[in-house]
Amino acid sequence: MRLHSVHTVPHSGQPSDGRFVMSQFVSQFRTDAIVGEPEVVEDARSVRSLAAHPAWLRLKEAAVALQPTQLKDGSIPEESDKAAAAGHVDDIVAAIGELAPYFPHDAAYLDALAADFRRWSGEGFGVPDFLDSLTAFQPQQHRVDGLGHLVVFPMYTQNGSTDRLVEAVLVEVIWPEFVGELEAGEYGNKLFVPIRFVDFTPGYDTNSAVLFPETVAMREIPTFTWGAIFQDREAARYRRVVRAAAEITKLELPADAAGMLDDQKLTEETFVMWDLIHDRSHMRGDLPFDPFMIKQRMPFFLYSLEELRCDLTAFRESVRLERELSALPESELSPAQREILEHAHLVQYAVIFDRIFRFAITGSRVRNYDGLGGQLLFAWMHQHNVLHWTDTKLAIDWADVPDVVVALSDQINELYWRSIDRPKVAHWLAAYEMLTRTLTPNPASNWARGLPDETLAGVPKGYTDAVLDDEFPLSMFYEALNKKMASVIESTAGITGESDASETSARAAGTAAA
Repeated sequence: MRLHSVHTVPHSGQPSDGRFVMSQFVSQFRTDAIVGEPEVVEDARSVRSLAAHPAWLRLKEAAVALQPTQLKDGSIPEESDKAAAAGHVDDIVAAIGELAPYFPHDAAYLDALAADFRRWSGEGFGVPDFLDSLTAFQPQQHRVDGLGHLVVFPMYTQNGSTDRLVEAVLVEVIWPEFVGELEAGEYGNKLFVPIRFVDFTPGYDTNSAVLFPETVAMREIPTFTWGAIFQDREAARYRRVVRAAAEITKLELPADAAGMLDDQKLTEETFVMWDLIHDRSHMRGDLPFDPFMIKQRMPFFLYSLEELRCDLTAFRESVRLERELSALPESELSPAQREILEHAHLVQYAVIFDRIFRFAITGSRVRNYDGLGGQLLFAWMHQHNVLHWTDTKLAIDWADVPDVVVALSDQINELYWRSIDRPKVAHWLAAYEMLTRTLTPNPASNWARGLPDETLAGVPKGYTDAVLDDEFPLSMFYEALNKKMASVIESTAGITGESDASETSARAAGTAAA
């Protein structure tokens, strides 16, 4: 699942004000620091060194100690727990103060964060309210490659804990030059923040790969101004899953696709490009009037089509960029354009392999909309003769893939374009009919049999209630693949780029020794 909370804003054609101001600030900060405190600027430039800092270790320990005393809403109701909790909060506030000089760009946020913790403790540990510090935290203004942030909030972690516990995470921004060029051009999105893990509390020792402001405990909902994705986790689990899937299915990978599996940094940057384009695709194009991002109840396959639409938009834009840049003389390409050209080709592999190998068989079969999108892409490619399963071996005709996948994107876009003239439930029925031209529904499906008149004439809830939890079961191919891949996918919980690099090094050492 890609980033949902970040919507694009009209693009000015210039780098974001936040990025420009921050680049000047960092330069000025470093110049001043050389005279006064050179050690501070060095640490500010390398947040990874803070993972072993005593203050960070104390902060993390205190946050973990608070978690067992918190309820789902983040409060601490037991009087017997409150004295110890106050001590833990004191430790957190002291650690924030000690670490704050390493994050001068977050000074206002860290001051507000300490104040929110003190207020929560002083008011007796009711439902926490960290709106003030959340509002002050503006990482989208500081998209500088390698810049660090200290993030501490009572929050839930998507695909991790559903409880609003105090979690702490050290993160590092990923913002290579070519991504800055993309964002400053046709793919503007001032709210998108790609990051990687440095260290974290247990809420992120899970499948969660996002940091969203709406997960924080707060008294009211503000206008959200940023959303972040942990690209190192996305990349690391992609590399592990695709490596295993290719071996199991005997798929011969193209050289550049195989190269991604040995290069964490390259894969991270590829996912940054994918997510940048995906994210800005929400709320753009010929869409139903009622946006999918507004929380509403509808058949889960509608969410599947929306997520796949945005992924396929990233795919088709990457195809377009690759073809346009490839048509230019190489001598005329700037360094950033060369990077865009390389990554545009890799994004196409990433979208296909992540969708068909990981998305399709990750999670339960209860309204798994990302899984359904992966099933649809696989079946579409197979039925359009660019993906073959013959003699128990998977093969893909890569030269023909771009046009076939773009054709699926066209079909979904056509569905959306026509939806503006249809009632909502008629759009739902049309979407289902489109899906069933490629995928086989559950034999027990009420939708496949035809909904009864009382449902068709009734309220939308009746339509949604009639959808089975597993409306489109796994094919025989995926049932077999799932049995062999389940343990690999489970092993990616809590993975980071650094942890995967350690395992890769160990594997390489073992191979060399053998």
